[in-house]
Amino acid sequence: EVHLVESGGGLVRAGRSLRLSCAASGFSFDDYVIGLFRQVPGKECEGVSLISSSAGSTYYADSVKGRFTISRDNAKNTMTLQMNSLKPEDTAVYYCNVREVVVGFPSGKEFWGQGIQVTVSS
Repeated sequence: EVHLVESGGGLVRAGRSLRLSCAASGFSFDDYVIGLFRQVPGKECEGVSLISSSAGSTYYADSVKGRFTISRDNAKNTMTLQMNSLKPEDTAVYYCNVREVVVGFPSGKEFWGQGIQVTVSS
C-alpha cells in the first residue's frame, strides 16, 4: 500500500523558517520524481519545487527561488523542503507529489500526499 505523508507544517511569523518533510512507503521511491505543490482556496494549484529521482536536478518556482531548498534521501525514502524567509503569500496547503519516471519518461503513475497547512503571519 502506498503512503505519502507530509509533516512539518504550521504557523510561523514572516521571516522565519519551516521544514516540510514527505515520507514515502509502498513503492520504489528512487524511481520517482518528487514535487511540492501548494494551493490557496480560490486559486490554481502552484508547483513550488521539484527534484529528480537521483537528486541531480531541481526546479523552483520564481516565487520561492533563493528562499526554498529541496532535497531527498533515497535511502530513507524522504524528501525535505527547507523554507526560509517565509512570507504571508507562502500561506497555503502544501502537497507532496511523486511521479514515476522510466528511462527518462513519465510512466503515468503518480501519488499525492494528503496535504499540510502552512500559515505565515505578517
